[in-house]
Amino acid sequence: MTQEIHGTVADGFEGVREEFAAFVAGELPDYEGQLCAYVHGRKVVDLWAGDGVDGGSLFGVFSSTKGAAHLVVALLVQDGTLELDRRVTYYWPEFAAEGKGALTLRDLLTHRAGLIGLDAGFTAQELADDRVMAERLADQRPFWRPGTAFGYHALVIGALSGEVVRRATGRTLQEVYEERIRVPHALDFFLGLPQALEPRYRPVQPMAPTAPQQAVLDAVPRGPHTLASIAFNNHVPESGTLEDYANSRAVRAKGPASAGGVGAARGLAGMYAAAISEVDGRTPLLKSDTVAEVGQIHSVGYDLVARAHRSYGLGFQAMADAWYPFLGAGAFGHSGAAGSQAFADPRSGLAYGYTRRRMAFPGGAAPENERLVRAAHTAALAN
Repeated sequence: MTQEIHGTVADGFEGVREEFAAFVAGELPDYEGQLCAYVHGRKVVDLWAGDGVDGGSLFGVFSSTKGAAHLVVALLVQDGTLELDRRVTYYWPEFAAEGKGALTLRDLLTHRAGLIGLDAGFTAQELADDRVMAERLADQRPFWRPGTAFGYHALVIGALSGEVVRRATGRTLQEVYEERIRVPHALDFFLGLPQALEPRYRPVQPMAPTAPQQAVLDAVPRGPHTLASIAFNNHVPESGTLEDYANSRAVRAKGPASAGGVGAARGLAGMYAAAISEVDGRTPLLKSDTVAEVGQIHSVGYDLVARAHRSYGLGFQAMADAWYPFLGAGAFGHSGAAGSQAFADPRSGLAYGYTRRRMAFPGGAAPENERLVRAAHTAALAN
């Protein structure tokens, strides 16, 4: 049975709805997902599909959370509260242990710290608490000389940058996000989900790979002490799955800033729209110089953790190089493990958000985003 597509699109964006419907028709019958886009601050796409889902359903968005975390950092840099080229130890003296004393905030934000995890790993309880993770990471010897290379700090980058925020402001990153970004813009994107909103959460479902896809997954090297295993805490036998992480109430309640966010596509797209555009009469969160700074590529080349080509701005993925080469230079955002994707393309004015419930193959931004982003971007340029 063909899934029904719900929601609305603005005139000129009918092609986005058609592309979404065509993709959903080829998915498993239990598909659940949402798609939202703004152009120059105006909502132009608001779609969803799946039984029991509506535009306000909430999904675990994993590393799309990093976009919210580093929008907070960008605001504090813009304010002058944080300075990118100061050493991290200016804000957090204990960070100097084990040869990390010369690292700057700029290098920390661009995955150059070499501090991807712990030799001994984290417990599930620790992964839910950024303060605890930061305290333990301060004593950890980095896995490469800080500043000399980069690798994805998958589960810890938000704890590291969040500790800098806390030391500089006296507030947690989650508190600053709530007060300056989420509440003023009424965003359905939470770094700490209130208990009262739990009924809106759709638990993450495990990947359902085909036999050929499973063969690809089985061929990936999975040594227990590789950089990738350490970065994703897989060297700890009791660490659990990524689905376990997102489906933990402790994680959702505390909203760890690397991957613990919960949101709707409306919230993801709305956040990036607010970052670059006037929305409902509110001035953009970021000034043009700040937008250019966060979207500028800082780390590009071989990622030691991903073992592949990657590129990062200041806490964000550089979207045109990392994912979609047809986007404008300086587009910035972040994908998430279940398949979520969210970004801003300042040159076209496009702000995009996508969520899905079931983990997508092969992980990271779900492959359907390429066709959905292309359709949205094409319509944005034409309208």
